Amino acid sequence: MNWFKRMVINWVREDWETAREENCKVPNRLISTAECSTLNDEPVLNFKVYSAVGGKVVEFRRYDRRNDRNDSTTYIITQDQDFGERIAKIATLENLKN
Repeated sequence: MNWFKRMVINWVREDWETAREENCKVPNRLISTAECSTLNDEPVLNFKVYSAVGGKVVEFRRYDRRNDRNDSTTYIITQDQDFGERIAKIATLENLKN
């Protein structure tokens, strides 16, 4: 009887994975990125830009799997600085931290 249960479980698992893959391939469909990503997928850069008086605030966030912790770093870009150039430098710095 155990062989039958394993066979049914395998069928359901295969069908579930097939349906998930097909849903992720459909364009113009509202699917969360968490549903279509796998556990091995980690975003390289995860950041938000907030408007502030006198410039912008950039918050970089990362998840450390080994320690099960979220880490964030905040940067301030003033109005007199070139936004694109500063974002490029900040992104390079954050990539080096990995």
